[in-house]
Amino acid sequence: MLQTLFTCIGWLGVVFCTLGYFLLSVKIIKADSLIFQLLNIIGGLCLVTIALESDDMPNAVANLLWMFIGLYALGRQLRTQANASKK
Repeated sequence: MLQTLFTCIGWLGVVFCTLGYFLLSVKIIKADSLIFQLLNIIGGLCLVTIALESDDMPNAVANLLWMFIGLYALGRQLRTQANASKK
């Protein structure tokens, strides 16, 4: 049962990351869009979870970095929007 849950989390991560990249590639969303960053952050977190569960450290680190890049970009976007609204 627990293994099935981890497998579903892993597949959800694949879907989110792939969907974000697809939508970006076909120009439905932009790289600085909230949805793109959230798909990367959530997808990366899901993939980190399954990589840690299966003791796949290189994959876990790669996806952790992917997730933190998304968090950094999202934080930067939110700060820029907050500064623009103050003007």
